[in-house]
Amino acid sequence: MDAAVDERYGQFELNADQRAIQDMARSFAADRVAPNALKWDLDHHFPADVIRETGPLGMGGIYVHEDVGGSALGRLDAALIFEALSAACPGFSSFISIHNMASWMIDTYGNEEQRQRFLPRLTSMELLASYCLTEPSSGSDAAALRTRAVRDGDHYVLNGAKQFISGAGDNDIYVTMVRTGDDGPGGISTLVIEKGTPGLSFGATEHKMGWHMQSTRQVIFEDCRVPVENRLSEEGKGFPIAMAGLDGGRLNIAACSLGGAQSALDKALAYAGERKAFGKTINQFQALQFKLADMETELSAARIMLYTAAAKYDAKAHDVSKWSAMAKRFVTDTGFEVANNALQVLGGYGYLHDYGIEKLVRDLRVHQILEGTNEIMRVIIARHLIGR
Repeated sequence: MDAAVDERYGQFELNADQRAIQDMARSFAADRVAPNALKWDLDHHFPADVIRETGPLGMGGIYVHEDVGGSALGRLDAALIFEALSAACPGFSSFISIHNMASWMIDTYGNEEQRQRFLPRLTSMELLASYCLTEPSSGSDAAALRTRAVRDGDHYVLNGAKQFISGAGDNDIYVTMVRTGDDGPGGISTLVIEKGTPGLSFGATEHKMGWHMQSTRQVIFEDCRVPVENRLSEEGKGFPIAMAGLDGGRLNIAACSLGGAQSALDKALAYAGERKAFGKTINQFQALQFKLADMETELSAARIMLYTAAAKYDAKAHDVSKWSAMAKRFVTDTGFEVANNALQVLGGYGYLHDYGIEKLVRDLRVHQILEGTNEIMRVIIARHLIGR
């Protein structure tokens, strides 16, 4: 790593293993993702073959235990991976993040039979996984979900729908929060649902602003029969499981914002050093220098906040949920603003698809919404502050 890049990590001195992990992810992203990202975006192409190539590299179960094929790494290690992948394509990196969140939930809350049944094929990326919480009528108010699972012998019969599900229809496994009991968080359970289960279907592909390389569809349950043996943990424990998954998922999506924004800043710096106006390169104008300086400052602050939150997660600190929310709020807001300002540096060229920055702006915008909106992140932070 050259000195200019090394400066980005501030107080976080990466060890040899972390540098190797980072270099591996950067190399894969540069060789297999970056050359194709704009075409995938333009064609709305889901690159399942390239996604599956991440399995042998250990990215299918980054923080899953080794006995089922996982890499057993920490959340700071994961942040380095997602940051590196996102520099090539935030949509690609985010897809890998969601798969890892679903796999971690099975590893953490599943029994041994479930772990052995699902995880070896998930960590190898033979199977791809989705996380299903949001519904058409419940987003931020996740505890109000209405998808009902009624016990019928050794099965649950499901009716309802999940909304905005990444990979829906393409993926093989759906880690799904359903209502098995009364209203409120205590009535929610978690089921692992396999593609091909009778009664499981998918809605039309949504036409989105960004993340064009992965599909987003409804997941629909119509008298869908799911074996009771596919339930993670006990009945009524689904809401804490879902929230625990989101604590880590928020760090991941922040890392995806960080990598995408760094890529946008790098493109803006390169352009500003080449583009001439009024007889000199535009990076010689103080107004632009100040903009670039602010972008670098804000992105460096975001990186330190994310790495601090990830280190707290690895240390099992008592305030992990607060720090995950703070990092998600700050880094995704900063990432979008930096990318948007980078587009402005390129002027009209920034608005063109071939230059890559307008794609980054479109991809990063949704990071302020998913894994809990940034308004909900403020609610979480405030509740911790006032002791709720």
